[in-house]
Amino acid sequence: MTARSVRVSWPRDLPGHAWASSRPLSFVGASMMFVLVVALIGLLLDPRVITGAPAWLKPMKFAISISIYCSTLLWMLTFVRGRPRLMVLVSWVTAIALFVEMVMISGAAALGTTSHFNVSTPTHAAVWYTMAGFVALVWAMNLLVALLLLLQRMPDPAFAWALRLGLLVSLVGMGVAFLMTSETPAQERAADAAGTEAPIEGAHSVGVKDGGPGLPVTGWSTTGGDLRVPHFVGLHGLQALPLFGYLLALAAPAWLRRGHLVALVWTAGLAYLGLVGVLTWQALRGQPVISPDARTLGPLLLTAGTAAFAVVLQARRGRRP
Repeated sequence: MTARSVRVSWPRDLPGHAWASSRPLSFVGASMMFVLVVALIGLLLDPRVITGAPAWLKPMKFAISISIYCSTLLWMLTFVRGRPRLMVLVSWVTAIALFVEMVMISGAAALGTTSHFNVSTPTHAAVWYTMAGFVALVWAMNLLVALLLLLQRMPDPAFAWALRLGLLVSLVGMGVAFLMTSETPAQERAADAAGTEAPIEGAHSVGVKDGGPGLPVTGWSTTGGDLRVPHFVGLHGLQALPLFGYLLALAAPAWLRRGHLVALVWTAGLAYLGLVGVLTWQALRGQPVISPDARTLGPLLLTAGTAAFAVVLQARRGRRP
């Protein structure tokens, strides 16, 4: 396979082409730029802090993430052929769900309260459960696109598997978020002691309270586990694995045959999935991502070593006449 086998051409009128491909995804992706500007202004002018972070930091991060997700999904849908109704369904459901999610996150920031895990009042609980429901819809639409691409015949099998595995790994990354929604032992004990329902049910951090010391921008805990780490890494498999497949098509030596390239893509996909698994296990053990111990480093090194061995094996096989 050569670089000619994967053709990615950019239309002269890229915004117009995107709008014609999926108006709802294009609108939501573009509207996030407006939210980003508002959030940046909020970061400069609004001194309020919510759960240990500037009030407008979460809207800023979600605006960037949603814009990237909409753009990536829009691009992936261009590889699906002959399923117009399902593509319309995916576009509209995903766009509406993410737009509502962003409205609720921004609204909570404007009111100076938290959006995630907040069940302190019936209104806050309704907002949180609505958000959770729409996130489940985004997950379901992601799964549907993965199934469509599994059924779709494509001329380049290695690149096709890079797309499919990117979607499947991102499903796992999204699924990690569901681990955050359970009431923590500390929240349960506090609620039992007070004889009331916990006002906050769920947390990003494990072993420590949300809002403690964290890494710049991301806020990932530096004193305990943080499920946002595997969530982030897994979710962005949606971009990382297709990019790997494309770069492989551009740079792979001519003597590597299609079967070897597919094997390399699968190696990358399984290694990436292994990384998500190890990071999830690390977080659930209450260990900061910046302080891995031997129990964490061992599986990480094993994953990297196995992937390296598989790459060398495929390279040696490919060189055989």
